[in-house]
Amino acid sequence: MTSTAQQIEHAIAGAGRRLTGPRRVLAEALMTLGDHFAAEELLQAAPGVGRATVFRTLRMLQDSGLVCQVVLDDGRTVYRLGSEEHHHHVVCSDCGAVADVSSARLEKALGAISVETGYEVDAHRLELYGRCPDCRAAAHSSR
Repeated sequence: MTSTAQQIEHAIAGAGRRLTGPRRVLAEALMTLGDHFAAEELLQAAPGVGRATVFRTLRMLQDSGLVCQVVLDDGRTVYRLGSEEHHHHVVCSDCGAVADVSSARLEKALGAISVETGYEVDAHRLELYGRCPDCRAAAHSSR
């Protein structure tokens, strides 16, 4: 499920926060940013909205599952609208494309790690890096 501005507004209200004018602007701006975006890009897409409001709203939307944080291969952090379901990411090391990945086997392995270590895992994040099909095809055709 891809988020809409209305779902984002509902998440803000559901978090017990007021749906202020700047937060409405952010909800609309998020719809224009594409597959993934840096916080600075959101700041530029929402003129007049303060930096602190952008970061607080991003955190609130992360907590609600409507926005997820992705660490790219070069270490930069970006955000993307995502599904509310738990998932991981595969990131293209060439073009930066990001795909969501859900896997029952992976979740089972993570559960086994919890049992093996004795840790009660509160949260985790996993990014896998490689080359997407388009970049692999482009590399193959240029040979």
